[in-house]
Amino acid sequence: MRIENSFIPIRGVGETTERRLWEAGITHWEAFDGSVVGPKTAERIESFVDVATDHLRRGDARFFDESFPSGERWRLYENFRDDALFFDIETTGLDAARNDVTTVSCYRGGDVETLVRGDDLTASALRERFADAPLLVSFNGARFDVPFLEESFDLSIEAPHFDLMYPCRRLDLTGGLKRIESEVGIDRDRPDLSGEDAVRLWREYERGDEAALDELVSYNREDTENLERLADHVTARLHETVCPDAATF
Repeated sequence: MRIENSFIPIRGVGETTERRLWEAGITHWEAFDGSVVGPKTAERIESFVDVATDHLRRGDARFFDESFPSGERWRLYENFRDDALFFDIETTGLDAARNDVTTVSCYRGGDVETLVRGDDLTASALRERFADAPLLVSFNGARFDVPFLEESFDLSIEAPHFDLMYPCRRLDLTGGLKRIESEVGIDRDRPDLSGEDAVRLWREYERGDEAALDELVSYNREDTENLERLADHVTARLHETVCPDAATF
């Protein structure tokens, strides 16, 4: 589902009214003709579409992040997927005040890179990676990764954020990232590795084991690259959930 298939950001349009529009064949902003809804709601829809079309043309994800109900922000994904920044971090513990970020992997436009503590993992490097991303995609990043990075590097990360943990819960996909990947058929090269192993590998690298760092980076990158496959799966299923009987968009 794309943003322009959605009417739910508009005041007076809830799930029931949006579905009525879809079932009447009005599955895109351009198809809206004032029917199905009352005149006041029709006026609000037309006004929103006029404004939103300009924001969409300019790639303004923030406008839609603020317009959509929080539970429906997954609908931004298809529009901004190709330029989205998928990211994941590894740390030495769960407390940003006492623990360190060891690696940060960023996947964007088909390319993945990993920043490493003591090498190229700096505040300026992170600001550069996050600065122009229209949409961030993570798993539990809103609650963990972003606050950890902000405290550790004195950053302010404000881009619209698609945290996959919450829509996964909506689909009854619970547990950690690796458990959910397994449930939906996403394979890993090293399914035996965990967050605890990531801490162990970093400690081994600190003691001089370069191979441990290679393994840690590979693990972190796989976490990050798999986010795209999970996001594709989740958004496709949510589309089916919200409009199972509507015409194909």
